[in-house]
Order: sequence, then structure tokens, then C-alpha cells
Amino acid sequence: MLNQLRQIVERKKGQKEKVVSLLSSCKREIRQLKKDINFSEQAQAIIQKVAQETQKRLEWHISEVVTLALASTFDNPYIFKTEFVQRRGKTECDLFFEKDGFRIDPIAEAGGGTVDVAAFALRVAMWSLAKSRWRNTLIFDEPFKNINDKTRKTYERVAEMVKILSRKLKLQFIIITMIPELEEIADRVFEFNLMQGKTKIEEKIKNKNT
Repeated sequence: MLNQLRQIVERKKGQKEKVVSLLSSCKREIRQLKKDINFSEQAQAIIQKVAQETQKRLEWHISEVVTLALASTFDNPYIFKTEFVQRRGKTECDLFFEKDGFRIDPIAEAGGGTVDVAAFALRVAMWSLAKSRWRNTLIFDEPFKNINDKTRKTYERVAEMVKILSRKLKLQFIIITMIPELEEIADRVFEFNLMQGKTKIEEKIKNKNT
């Protein structure tokens, strides 16, 4: 009987030592996990701060380029704004106009010509932000088709805006258009005509003084 009790005590001691060892190991893992959580929280805070700074720079750059394009084209123009917001766990970018402190939906409340200019400048702004700009050419098909100006003043301003962007950014535009003012500032002009079911392409000889 005594021997049996001794054996039971020894087994219990062995079980106790295992439990103590396991408990010590769990405590070490808990301490390490706490350190990992703290490190992850610090890393997340840094990432969020960098993301916020990046978003602010993007907002400023895009808004500046598009607003300048609108200001150079229209009298009493809208201010173009961008705003990064969190929706459904994702970051989204809202684009809108602003005038006299009021937020305006570009599609629903602004004229088509204004939207055309903003869309043109927005595409240029996005190109300028690209990490790799190996192709310095953008192609547009009737980008200003919704501008309606009988005095031609707005068309002249649009042409000047395109010319300035091209020179400052060293960016080539290939534009399909029926606007004479854009033709006048182009380096080369090609005319497309449909003849007997076939498209005929001819380069127009421009006056060297233009």
C-alpha cells in the first residue's frame, strides 16, 4: 500500500512539473504576443499616417491641376475638390466641384463643357502622378465636344490651356476634334474624309507663321 501511495505521489509530482513548465511556456508566449501586438499597432499607426499624408498630397495635386484648367478656361469657374473617405472598409475618392462654399455634383449640377475640361485635366493630373511615365502621349477623342460657345472665346482658352499643359509637362496630345482653335495650336494636323466608303487621311500643310 505504501509503495502504491509513493508511486501516485511521484506521478503527481511529474504531472505538476509538466503543468508548471507548460504554464511558464504560455506566459512567455503571452509576453511575446503582447510585444507583437504593440509592434503591430505602432506599425499600423505609421502606415495610417503615411497614407493620410499621401492622400493629402494627392488631393492637393489633383485639385490644383484641374482647378487651374477650369480657371484658365471659364469666367467665375468652379473649384475642383477631391476627398478620400472610408466606406465599407475601403478607401474611396469623391470628386466634386465647389463654388461659394457649396458642394456641387459635377454630373448632375454642372454644365457638360465644364465637366469636359475637368475630365481632360484630371486625366493629365493622373498621368503626371504615375511612377512610370514612359509614354508621354495621351490620346483624346472629342474631349471638348460639350462646350457650346458661339463667341469662340472659350475654345480659344481651351486651346491655350492644352498648349500650356503640353509644353510644361512635355506631354504630347493626339486629339480628334472638329474645333478649329485646337487645330491652330497643333504641331501637325491630319484630316480624315470618308470617300466612297473608305477613309482618306491627308496631312494639312500649316502656315509656318501660325
